[in-house]
Amino acid sequence: MPLIQERTYTTEDIYALPEGKRAELIDGQIYDMAPPMRLHQHIVMNLSAAIHNYVKSKDGTCFVYPAPFAVFLNDDNRNYVEPDISVICDKTKLDDHGCSGAPDWIIEIVSPATQKMDYGVKLFKYRTAEVREYWIVNPMTKTVTVYDFENEEKISQYSFEDDISVCIYEDFVLNIADLLS
Repeated sequence: MPLIQERTYTTEDIYALPEGKRAELIDGQIYDMAPPMRLHQHIVMNLSAAIHNYVKSKDGTCFVYPAPFAVFLNDDNRNYVEPDISVICDKTKLDDHGCSGAPDWIIEIVSPATQKMDYGVKLFKYRTAEVREYWIVNPMTKTVTVYDFENEEKISQYSFEDDISVCIYEDFVLNIADLLS
């Protein structure tokens, strides 16, 4: 939920938040981030590990970062997000502060408080920032929505039981139920 906005906020305002308080900044508006639930963290941990292990097994050059990890989507100081998982294949986008520009693949784990953001605002921001692939993992419905922005914005819906092909890797398949067992 956005804070009352009397002005346009910047990344300086994000960095000035009290220690331990997390928020995202989208188009100059600050959105508080509630602490994640245990299942959310379980999914983030297992997905991050599976992706990291795949990249490593292929001697890949992509980097996998679970939240909190700063992503500056645009070349401005009005957008700062912390996707649950970011995969960046262009290391020139990485610096000590995080990622400047669009990650190749972003995964968000939905909670009741983040549904509107993940399926709406962030979907639009990630697509327009030229993220190549965006997954929305919904533990409440046990579904995964995959947006393949590189291939005519193909959208696919899966259950946790399905094998899901990763768009940015030809031979990588994930099964959420297997990761959680």
